[in-house]
Amino acid sequence: MNRKELENRLIDFAVDVISLTNYHKKNYAGNHLSMQIIRSATSVPLNYGEAQSAESKKDFVHKLQIVLKELRETIVNLKIIKGAQLSNNIELLEKTIYENNELIAILVKTIQTLKSKI
Repeated sequence: MNRKELENRLIDFAVDVISLTNYHKKNYAGNHLSMQIIRSATSVPLNYGEAQSAESKKDFVHKLQIVLKELRETIVNLKIIKGAQLSNNIELLEKTIYENNELIAILVKTIQTLKSKI
């Protein structure tokens, strides 16, 4: 997967999370987690875009680690939403959790590979 394909996948993931929040229950917890997950999920492609302008390989790895951190925050949020039954669209929730895990795996492997080359 090249950088552009990964960027597009990260953007699609953020869009799916935004769409998912339309199905959250409208209560205090649902509203709170909706706002939180939008922040963490949308920061993923934004930080990846910033990584493309890294000043060095070490800086690039650091910025990718921030992307990974935000993905991990998002997956925990998704699991809370699932566990608390705050979504009315289980199919989209499951799809988003699956994609989140896939993206984490991709980023972990990418970071490991880059670190071994530095």
